[in-house]
Amino acid sequence: MSVAQTYNALLAAASSLLTARIAFELESCRHQAPYERNITVMSRRYYGPDFPKETYIAHAYPESTVDLGEVVLNYAVTGSESSPALLLVPGLAESWWGYEAAMKLLEADLQIYAVDVRGQGRSSRTPGRYTLDNWGNDLVRFIERVIKRPTLVAGQSLGGLMAAWLSAYAPPGLVRAVYLEDATLFTSELVPAYGTGMRQFAPGYLFNLFMTYLGDQWRVGDWKGMQSNAPSMLPAWMQGRIPAGDEPPQSLKEFDPEHARAMFTGTAMAGCSHKLMLQSAKTSMLFTHHARGIDPETGIVRGATTDSQVSYARQLVEKAGQRFDYLSLPEKGHILHQEDTPLYASILKDWALHVA
Repeated sequence: MSVAQTYNALLAAASSLLTARIAFELESCRHQAPYERNITVMSRRYYGPDFPKETYIAHAYPESTVDLGEVVLNYAVTGSESSPALLLVPGLAESWWGYEAAMKLLEADLQIYAVDVRGQGRSSRTPGRYTLDNWGNDLVRFIERVIKRPTLVAGQSLGGLMAAWLSAYAPPGLVRAVYLEDATLFTSELVPAYGTGMRQFAPGYLFNLFMTYLGDQWRVGDWKGMQSNAPSMLPAWMQGRIPAGDEPPQSLKEFDPEHARAMFTGTAMAGCSHKLMLQSAKTSMLFTHHARGIDPETGIVRGATTDSQVSYARQLVEKAGQRFDYLSLPEKGHILHQEDTPLYASILKDWALHVA
């Protein structure tokens, strides 16, 4: 028998064995009760601009877009042009409409622009380009091309970091003052200049879960798998952070989970030191600090940032010659503008009219 004949004979035998094995497994599976089968079927979910019917719903205010070159940003606007301008910047996994209730309470006194940052809501997805510097520069162009006058900026969580970035790096005179609503100063850096960083920060555990089971641009989309595996990946006191139900909440449908990967791996903050940013502040800041603490069993930071980290931030801003106002709200949750909208609106209005 030639070498070729031997090879073909072995190949045929292997094929026969594989076919027999598959037939055996299928027959065995057919005779098992459903609960005995070790089979997992993943029902994928896909969301984002490529799946608009599955992703988006109508909101109280009309939406508009502006093409800034690399990105198209979605936004809503309300209020009179004769009032001071205010830009609202949501946190991670929140779209502009998270501010709808607050906008209703503020529109009589301020002209409000609420924006979807890149990778959120109806704004562009930009794989590999989610960084604080890019988000900040997007907002500079937005102010220049849409608002077209000096503006106040209020941002929540990650949006608060963008507000701080604008205070430091926006062109002179473009930003009047900034409000940081429970911003994640230092904790959202992989290796911060002061205190605890991302890997000892409660949201970091959520980011790891999102990037593993949802994937960049929802390419994995394993919502059920994420729910099932959350207990093994989250501390016990964080179990309630994952919503029940067959579908994600609206805000997560509009969220590119690559944001989570960028935050967890450190690329989102790469090249933008929070310490240097605060040292470069060119406007006054208001910081509201909400519920926080350190888990005694794990040492994980619970809340946006620690008291000592905010104190350090204050020192840096004041050394830069800028005013830093601080309001402690330890009984309030992370997203004040949704949890206690009247209080948020009162704080913001008093601040805005004072600095304006």
